[in-house]
Amino acid sequence: MKISLKLISTSLISILVLVGAAVVSSRYVEHYTSEFIDHDIYSEYLSEERRIFVRLPEGYDKRRSYPLIIKSDGNFNLSRWHETVTAQSNKGLIEDSIIVAIPNLFWVDTRNRDLVPPYARKDVQIEARPNTENSPEIFGKADLFLSFIEKEVIPFVEREYSINNNRVLSGFSAGGSFVLYTIVTKPELFTGYFAFSPAAWYDNSIVVQEFKNGLSKLSKKPLFMYLSIGGNENEIITGSFNGLLSAIESNAPTNFNYAYHFSENAGHSENPYYSIPKALLAYYEFRESKI
Repeated sequence: MKISLKLISTSLISILVLVGAAVVSSRYVEHYTSEFIDHDIYSEYLSEERRIFVRLPEGYDKRRSYPLIIKSDGNFNLSRWHETVTAQSNKGLIEDSIIVAIPNLFWVDTRNRDLVPPYARKDVQIEARPNTENSPEIFGKADLFLSFIEKEVIPFVEREYSINNNRVLSGFSAGGSFVLYTIVTKPELFTGYFAFSPAAWYDNSIVVQEFKNGLSKLSKKPLFMYLSIGGNENEIITGSFNGLLSAIESNAPTNFNYAYHFSENAGHSENPYYSIPKALLAYYEFRESKI
């Protein structure tokens, strides 16, 4: 029996299409769905629909109020957060918390756009930005993403769930630069700020300089920041990290409390895994002594 080349070609194309669709579907589930509760919010500030993942405490009771942790890195280490918060709260070391994780869009790469501060190029570069490159569209839009969190995500969570004023913002790498931007821009929004392997090296470490300048303007209520970096991270990230520590030592006011850690033998992606339990314990030590 003869089989036509056209039939073979059509079958191969169909198989490739099905395989491609399966791969895309798998990646979508991995990136843009969670094992917890998923909500979609239309953002007026971002002009797009965004998703959030909500992890509730064990035995969640709407008659009680819970601490809130917002993390900017979606599913990345979300299971680690869940396991750590569960284990530490069961031991009475911390309070069980509502965790809200915000993933990047699936079909469009929005990570740098959302998380890079508005004084750095979203197409991130190590070298200083030339004065001739100053078109508004080249800069990060962390200011809009912060408005999205402050004026849309938090009010949504307040309507749907029961939260209190114990609130933490956490981010890794580019998310860490967003944390640095937020603490000196909207310090009253959270009481705890965790920056894991923060990308502070953009445009000749302008993030470090802006963070340093902003620290000197902080006042009022006690704040806590936890910073960490992997022991095996490259010289560029390590150099800017040391710059952040120097900025704190020289410019931080008395109400600014911080802890930092070098995760021995950990690379960039591994550091947050080791940092999450340390950051939570350090934050609750701060709360016991300062709040």
